[in-house]
Amino acid sequence: MKTIEPARRINAVSEYYFSKKLKEVAEMNAQGLDVINLGVGSPDLPPAEEAVEVLCRSAHQADTHGYQPYVGIPELRQAFAAWYKKWYMVELNPNTEIQPLIGSKEGILHISLAFLNPGDGVLVPNPGYPTYSSVSNLVEAKIVAYDLREENQWQPDFDSIEKVDLSNIKLMWVNYPHMPTGAPATRELYQKLVDFGRKHSIVICNDNPYSFILNEYPLSILEIEGAKEVCIEMNSLSKSQNMPGWRVAMLASNPQFVQWVLKVKSNIDSGQFKPMMLAAARALQAPKEWYDRMNEVYSRRRKIAETMLETLHCSFDPKQSGLFLWGKIPSEYESSETLADEILYKAMVFITPGFIFGSNGNNYIRISLCCKDEQLLEALKRIEENLSLRA
Repeated sequence: MKTIEPARRINAVSEYYFSKKLKEVAEMNAQGLDVINLGVGSPDLPPAEEAVEVLCRSAHQADTHGYQPYVGIPELRQAFAAWYKKWYMVELNPNTEIQPLIGSKEGILHISLAFLNPGDGVLVPNPGYPTYSSVSNLVEAKIVAYDLREENQWQPDFDSIEKVDLSNIKLMWVNYPHMPTGAPATRELYQKLVDFGRKHSIVICNDNPYSFILNEYPLSILEIEGAKEVCIEMNSLSKSQNMPGWRVAMLASNPQFVQWVLKVKSNIDSGQFKPMMLAAARALQAPKEWYDRMNEVYSRRRKIAETMLETLHCSFDPKQSGLFLWGKIPSEYESSETLADEILYKAMVFITPGFIFGSNGNNYIRISLCCKDEQLLEALKRIEENLSLRA
């Protein structure tokens, strides 16, 4: 019998860092070490109570358990459109310009399959969400990394990008407010991105799940005139509505782009559970007071995380937004992995090393705010007591 080999694309990706590292953390916990996980951005706060009530009530109905439309139910599309109108001042046609997704991560794959042929170029941020690169590899696209640097406020250097041969580039991934650095979105940046996409006929994909977290002015790239011609924006209820396990997200763009993505999606998955979509539609109606209460919690946690970075002699930008705190490590550490492992093995606290987001993240670490105040305070105490830090 001949040896069975996987597809070549399997060799182009590795197991997700968190998948591997969290196995190690689980093994440590099984040994009774009680590791505090400040690595993953999985909100621990509940969604709106009204949304949960809608889920329970509709799930008890006999006629809500069948297959649902690939385009989602009208109530959910209309709720997404109303949400964009209220918070971003963006008009979206719920019938043609919105596509619900089973999470943004799924959307990255579907968009890539819809627009990228093998060998096509895709601009990927460094540092940035690792899935942009892994999915690009899976669809056999050519990754062209573009640098984001602290001295440029973690924004693209368009002069530098313009020097690259862009003739084969079809897609550009952007993510503002930025993960992992917390750099905020600005209308000026979005205008530059739209202009760049239109100039070079490049699809600009903005991944926008963090705009409601510790961010006073939510922005959408679709606010920019002409953006729908070349832009796709993804948004998610995972972060803004505390619904990560629900897997409810969306993308918005012009009707042609949406139809192309739907063509791919309809051949891969099915519609979501109707009670969950009805509940998500209810969650999208949350008033400003609900977001304010959520951000009061994150603001309190953020102060503890800032003290933690100060204890580790890391520097950070206090204007960051989002679910994380990004800090530059002391120069005596050769890499973020070295410091993160020292914190893990000496203090039993798991913090994300920035190298997993790209080479430009190697001198940084990231702390998740998705952890109770008591655990954050305990993590701070462990770091203070167990690490010999050099001033």
